[in-house]
Amino acid sequence: MKLNNDNRFDIDLQYGQVFERKVADMFQNSKIEVKTERDKWRSTGNIVIEFESRGKPSGIATTEAEFWFHNLALDGELIMTLVFPVAVLKRYIADNKPRIVRGGDDNTSKLYLINLADLVTIIK
Repeated sequence: MKLNNDNRFDIDLQYGQVFERKVADMFQNSKIEVKTERDKWRSTGNIVIEFESRGKPSGIATTEAEFWFHNLALDGELIMTLVFPVAVLKRYIADNKPRIVRGGDDNTSKLYLINLADLVTIIK
């Protein structure tokens, strides 16, 4: 992966390069988990994060990933991707205790229901 090395923005260049490297590192040196949310997020303003399936821990409860990529799709098109360090996402869940709903195949999964607008409360 090539990083942006031009000097047009000399004041912010170094700061930007630090985060370019962090993103490059996510893809090259880190375990990632990728989930995709279909159209429903658009009408509800919520996403769901699975933690149990068929009575067994799953999803966020069992991931070994360092980063959680949560794609939001609309009509089969990727609209955006939310990226969380898994530790930060788990802390958000522990601190905010989101509502639990059922979903997945035959409603056999337990999911945290998280309001997209509330995700900004991760910042502490």
